[in-house]
Amino acid sequence: MHWEQLLSLKKYGDAHKRLRLEQDETRLGFEVDYDRIIFSSAFRSLQDKTQVVPLSKTDFVHTRLTHSLEVSVVGRSLGRVVGKAILEKHPYLKEIHGYQANDFGAIVAAACLAHDIGNPPFGHSGEKAIGEFFSKGPGSIYKEELTDKEFQDLIDFEGNANGFSVLTNSMHKVGGELRISYATLGAFMKYPKESLPKKPSKQIEDKKYGFFQHDKFLFEDVAKDLGLIKKEGNQIAYFRHPLAFLVEAADDICYTIIDFEDGINKGLIDEDYALEYLSAIIRETVNRDKYSKLTSKEERISYLRALAIGKLIQDAVDVFLKNEEAILQGNFHYALTEKGKFTAQMNDIIKLSIQKIYNSTEVIEKEIMGYQVLQTLLEKFTTAYTNDIKGEASNYDKLVLSLLPEKFRREKDTTYDRLLFICQYVSLLTDGRAMEIFNILKGNQS
Repeated sequence: MHWEQLLSLKKYGDAHKRLRLEQDETRLGFEVDYDRIIFSSAFRSLQDKTQVVPLSKTDFVHTRLTHSLEVSVVGRSLGRVVGKAILEKHPYLKEIHGYQANDFGAIVAAACLAHDIGNPPFGHSGEKAIGEFFSKGPGSIYKEELTDKEFQDLIDFEGNANGFSVLTNSMHKVGGELRISYATLGAFMKYPKESLPKKPSKQIEDKKYGFFQHDKFLFEDVAKDLGLIKKEGNQIAYFRHPLAFLVEAADDICYTIIDFEDGINKGLIDEDYALEYLSAIIRETVNRDKYSKLTSKEERISYLRALAIGKLIQDAVDVFLKNEEAILQGNFHYALTEKGKFTAQMNDIIKLSIQKIYNSTEVIEKEIMGYQVLQTLLEKFTTAYTNDIKGEASNYDKLVLSLLPEKFRREKDTTYDRLLFICQYVSLLTDGRAMEIFNILKGNQS
């Protein structure tokens, strides 16, 4: 892969190639991506979506919105530092094409900002709830009407693939609301492959899938324009855009350290664990005298968190630059945090978080509720939509469909598109709105 191609400013529908040298320096194309994402309705909905503790009313626990903003800040730092080193190593990128270190930072920041934009309500359990509706629930009746790949899209419903659909607005009008540059879309695509076949692989890019069958032609247009390397075989699958490694690292750093911080602030993890688990990362930078003078738990944890994130950013940069050639050749198949100096320490923190936070009673109870809410919504809407298409809709079905926003009421040509349409509608609901509609459908409204 080649950097000048990977940094493509092209957007869907462009009649001619966009050049970096033609950009207005006061508002670069990649910065426009960030602006469009942050003003989108899909991004705003993240303010009421679960990060760790669902529907938490405390002040300090993160939502998907605050998590995404923090990941974008870390991603911008990663991108700028890497970009500076890349430009020093490949000066033609600046001298001939006009790229700056800030371009790398802007691409990674925008992709980070959007990295959770396709995630359903109630965290990752929301993905499982949608998938199991089709694999084990009432939605399984549609299997015979779908291709194997279409059915796999539904039973393995994937927030990353849904995010690609949201960013390209492909379920409504291609190139519509957002129109994101191909470079940012490439950095966003951590798993540049389709849902089938599912092959056993230790390669990080094969862990999940990154686009729905509905979006495969648009996905391939992006991949080919960027010059991503196609994998061998009949499957649509590519090696990652290099900057996707930085997006992943920013997310890994933030959820590892900040979920840990949330767990401590919420009392799920004892504060004594903070210094013990973070000390191996920050021992070179921590000022113990300053730390001892901080008077509140939140201040102490915040200080340790900031130091840890700074060290992990530099470590991820070092791993990326050390492996740049392998990454460009499609020969690096690991998360950056898996090959850093602090991998063991991060794994220890994650293990403790799983034990104390992710498996806590409060989280499990809310995830159970999320299953019930999402599967009820899917059952009611898919049944009403199917009956309407068959001309057999009852008055109740019509009332249910009237709850759908107008853009989700458009008739679709295939069963797959109709089902995916409903899944996308449900996935874009906030936790609170999903609960509200659930109560309406169950007749629980006061």
